[in-house]
Amino acid sequence: MSSNNSNQPTRMSRSKQQKKAPGTGRGWQRVKKTLYIVFAALFVVLLMGMGLFFFYAQSAPKVTQSELASDTSTKVYDASGSVISKLGAQDRNYVKSKNIPGTLKQAVVSIEDKRFYKHHGVDPTRIMGAAVADLTGSSLGLQGGSTLTQQLVKLSVFSTAASDRTIKRKAQEAWLALQVERKYSKDKILEFYINKVYMGNGVYGMQTAAKYYYDTKLSNLNLSQLATLAGMPQSPTSYDPIKYPQLATQRRNTVLTAMASNNVITEAQANQAKSVDITTDLVTRHSDSSRTNTNAKVIDSYLKNVYDELKKKGYNTNTGGLKVYTNLDLSAQKHLYNTVNNDSTIGFPDNKLQVGATMVNAKNGKVVAMIGGRKVGNVSFGFNRATRTDRSSGSTMKPLMDYGPAIEYLKYPTYQPVSDTAYTYSGTNKQLYDFDRKYQGTITMRKALVESRNIPAIRTLEAVGIDKATTFLGKLGMTFKDELQLQNGIGAYISSEQEAAAYAAFSNGGTYYKPYLISKVVTSDGESKSFKSKGKRAMSPATAFMLTDMMKGVMTDSNGSGTAADISGLYQAGKTGTTAYPDEYASSVPDSSVMDSWMTGYTKNYSLSVWTGYDHQFKAGHYITQDQTKIAQLIYKSQMTYMAQNSTNENWTAPSDVVPVQRNGTTEYYVSGHPGTSAIANSGATNQYSSTNNSSSSRYSSNSQATTNSESESSTSSSNDSESNTQTEQTPGGDGTNNESSNANSTSTTEE
Repeated sequence: MSSNNSNQPTRMSRSKQQKKAPGTGRGWQRVKKTLYIVFAALFVVLLMGMGLFFFYAQSAPKVTQSELASDTSTKVYDASGSVISKLGAQDRNYVKSKNIPGTLKQAVVSIEDKRFYKHHGVDPTRIMGAAVADLTGSSLGLQGGSTLTQQLVKLSVFSTAASDRTIKRKAQEAWLALQVERKYSKDKILEFYINKVYMGNGVYGMQTAAKYYYDTKLSNLNLSQLATLAGMPQSPTSYDPIKYPQLATQRRNTVLTAMASNNVITEAQANQAKSVDITTDLVTRHSDSSRTNTNAKVIDSYLKNVYDELKKKGYNTNTGGLKVYTNLDLSAQKHLYNTVNNDSTIGFPDNKLQVGATMVNAKNGKVVAMIGGRKVGNVSFGFNRATRTDRSSGSTMKPLMDYGPAIEYLKYPTYQPVSDTAYTYSGTNKQLYDFDRKYQGTITMRKALVESRNIPAIRTLEAVGIDKATTFLGKLGMTFKDELQLQNGIGAYISSEQEAAAYAAFSNGGTYYKPYLISKVVTSDGESKSFKSKGKRAMSPATAFMLTDMMKGVMTDSNGSGTAADISGLYQAGKTGTTAYPDEYASSVPDSSVMDSWMTGYTKNYSLSVWTGYDHQFKAGHYITQDQTKIAQLIYKSQMTYMAQNSTNENWTAPSDVVPVQRNGTTEYYVSGHPGTSAIANSGATNQYSSTNNSSSSRYSSNSQATTNSESESSTSSSNDSESNTQTEQTPGGDGTNNESSNANSTSTTEE
């Protein structure tokens, strides 16, 4: 018997084997210890999170019924603090809960917050589900982590700017959502939400949207239409059924699917509604709904730039509930608008001749008025010609690129001898001419600038060098995509806004202020941010003063190019500019016709730049005659005369390092220690003023105009690719001297 059981372990031996299982007890102890640590850490994190939540909650702003029920339009104020625009506010028609179709409520809840009737403002289940969906990519864009109540709070109290999507804001949003749920019924919360959401095209609230898109009330809409509206708040622009019917259809169908899944409609009802063409019964023509103020047309161009500036700063103008304070001088804006649209004395040849004009405060860069077009009908936020950079500035470039750098870097005196003799661009057969196709020999820099002679300007730029000229322009806020060429000294692609700001630096003694329209933004939660332009030294006070003193003669000298802009008794300075047609097109228009005409000038208070021209300058009849080039000057004169009524009239005084000297009955100036020389300093021969820059004279190309890097809008004009380096100005003194068209190998520029 014993032999039969010899291979079986005894009870005692089995027990011993069990006790000897390696590490069994110690392993379990380690697991328990790890679990304790994990749970303890989670508990600490939870406590810290709760502490942080309540800390943030204490500083949460109050939320009132008026805020929940009010509109969230962006309100824009002028410099005096008066409201000039309310984006979206006017079309917001409030609808009470009892008049909101139950189907719409069900659609909104199904697509935005299907547990809306179960939570108390914050839904942990929804938050966890959204987190998992984000991680797995399975959300299909149906719902996020915020409840409808949280979304309502965000629209009512907080800024919707991306920069405000912080943990603090989310905590405060959740806390306020809990408070709202305690105070208001679910139906009331839905009522607030349905009336507050942005629905695209300046429309707020779904009742207003029903009128805008279907020209009827919510109560008259069918299931397909209600589902369309319910789906729009997530992305009002993308889901606009008029502009993007395909995307809107997809979104509507997603809403219908969600409603069927939430058992508020049947699958059959969903499928039937999905089969409806989304464009059925849509209203495609309606009046603009973005603004109601009576000054809409007057301030249109200015407002367009304000909204563009807001977006660049990260603000949402549609749902932000912002208060935007601008630098707009409404009276100045109205006068400028009336001048270009209603003043018969200006002499516009037709309603198609366009204007782009910008006025800035010369002491700080504030844009006080802006006109982007005239006779534009009911178009809102259309093409802004004041900020376009696709038309040549003509000879208004000469102080900026030629004579300014010459004084700054080469210390030219105002009486610097310059050569007005035959000139051909180095390395080419391109010949440069003046308006009269004559030469005056050796003249002073002052005379060359006042009469806007081209050859002395280019010779001066040649002496300065492209590199230094480019540096000078850069300090005035102008950078260029392409390398500048010599011919840009008599014209480059810059805007009236850029030019007004640059000339303002001449006015204030050499400090450049970047032009800006917005002075302060207050968000819906009361946070305020102010803006201003920090001035930067662009040139010496001596350079600014000497340029100003020379440019006074542009308007006052009998041979000046801008005599039509002269205002008796007002201290001002400025420059004119026009651009001629390219050689290959010149024969298609009358002699001396031009494409663009400019007048840019300033007082000690304001700087104003005015461009005039046709959008389609190569279209038959769309040319500017020599007499019509004065229109830009007359607009300038009218506006500056108006502004002078309520501002001081101060003259400029010479800085301590600028020395006056009498030359031929004229008070000239030079920088102390640099009286200049009687020799011709830029006749083409090597001299003490010659530039050390490498071969700047060879920088010539058939594409004459450089374009600035500032944002420009696509022009409605014909392509300018065919433009040659042809600048033209009306005759000095306005005597009507005829300018012959240039030959095929010349670069002709005529000046006023």
